[in-house]
Amino acid sequence: MAKLLYVEASPRKARSHSIAVAKVFIAAYRAAFPDDDVETLDLWATELPPFDGETLDAKYAVLHGQEHTEAQAEAWAKVVAVAGHFTGVDKYLFSLPMWNFGIPYRLKHYIDVITQPGLTFSFSPEDGYKGLVTGKPAAVVYASGGAYGEGSGAEAYDMQKSYMGLWLGFIGFTDVRSIHVAPTLTDPDAVNAAREAASESAREIAAAF
Repeated sequence: MAKLLYVEASPRKARSHSIAVAKVFIAAYRAAFPDDDVETLDLWATELPPFDGETLDAKYAVLHGQEHTEAQAEAWAKVVAVAGHFTGVDKYLFSLPMWNFGIPYRLKHYIDVITQPGLTFSFSPEDGYKGLVTGKPAAVVYASGGAYGEGSGAEAYDMQKSYMGLWLGFIGFTDVRSIHVAPTLTDPDAVNAAREAASESAREIAAAF
C-alpha cells in the first residue's frame, strides 16, 4: 500500500480551479488504487514554523558541520518534523494557483521549511548539490488567469511552473507530470473547456500514477 500526499495551496476552496481538478485526480486515483492512502495537506490550515532567527542559524550550523545550540536544536526539530512528514510518503500531488506570475506565499513558506541540507538535499564540494527525494512521482495542477503556454508570447511571465519544476528537480524528482487549467479569467465557455481538458488529463495521469 502506497501513500499519496496532496499539497493544497489555494485558499479559494470551492471557487478554486486548481483544487477542482486536483479532486478529479484524487477520485480517479482512488478508483485505480483503492488500497492506497491519500492525505490532504491544506497549507492554509497548517501551522508552519517561521524560518528565521534560531532556525536560520541552525541551518547554517548544519551546512558548516557545527553543533547546534539548545535553542537551535529546538528550532531545527520543528523543521525536521515537517520535512520528515513530506519525505515519508510515496507519491505527491500539488495544486496551486498563479499569484503575481509565481506561487502563493504559503506554498513558498512550506518549500522554504522543507528544503534543507540533510533532509531533502545534500551538498559536498566533490559532488555539489544532490536531491534526496528520489524515485517518487509528482503531479502538479497549475491554474492561471492568463495563458502563458508555448506559443502564447507570454511564456516569460510564467514563474509558477518554472519555479516548481526547478525546485522539484533540485530536491530529487525526475518524474513530474504537469496539468494546466488556463486561462481562467475569460468567458465561461472557455473556462469550462479549459477545466474539462485539465480534468481529462488529471484522470489519465492518476489512473497510471
